[in-house]
Amino acid sequence: MDSRIAHIRRKLAKVPYAALRSHSFGEEKHGFRLEPPLPVARIAEFEAEYRIELPVSYRSFLTTLGGSGASPFYGLMPLRACRLFTMDAQGELGRPRGFTFAAGPAHRGDLFLHIIEAGCTDLVLLGITGPLTGRVVTGNSDGFWGPDVSSATDFLAWYERWLDHMLDGRDNRALELTSPALRAPVDRLLREKARPAAP
Repeated sequence: MDSRIAHIRRKLAKVPYAALRSHSFGEEKHGFRLEPPLPVARIAEFEAEYRIELPVSYRSFLTTLGGSGASPFYGLMPLRACRLFTMDAQGELGRPRGFTFAAGPAHRGDLFLHIIEAGCTDLVLLGITGPLTGRVVTGNSDGFWGPDVSSATDFLAWYERWLDHMLDGRDNRALELTSPALRAPVDRLLREKARPAAP
């Protein structure tokens, strides 16, 4: 088993109780909880259905830590809800390339698995084939921005970076983290609005 799994498990257990941690956008939805790990047979069924092979670090996460739940944004999606995308290779000159659903098993181009719910048309994807296999890529299905490739070498490194930045109370726009220092003025305004008006 990858030694990072134990580190991630410990860090994830600390996050909800860390006094000066960053706020992670969407954390209210998953509450830093993971659903039970997936059986290897369930992953094998998914791979056979889509004729793909999941990257090793993502597979390790799913089978040892959790099948869905805590992650940046609104949370790691259950495997049954994940869909394959390809990166648009067509388009007008100067138009940003977006992502589109992969068309059946006879897909063309490199494949990316939509693994995290980020909201609207934003996508957090994992490279399944091609030069970005195993890397986390963010983008937009409308082609308005991205694709942005994380510098983390694989899913476990990317996930652990999220936990480290949160525990360190850091800002990270790519992971939608807000440090306590930046959040303080907003929290103060919310508290003031919540107070009942003086008689």
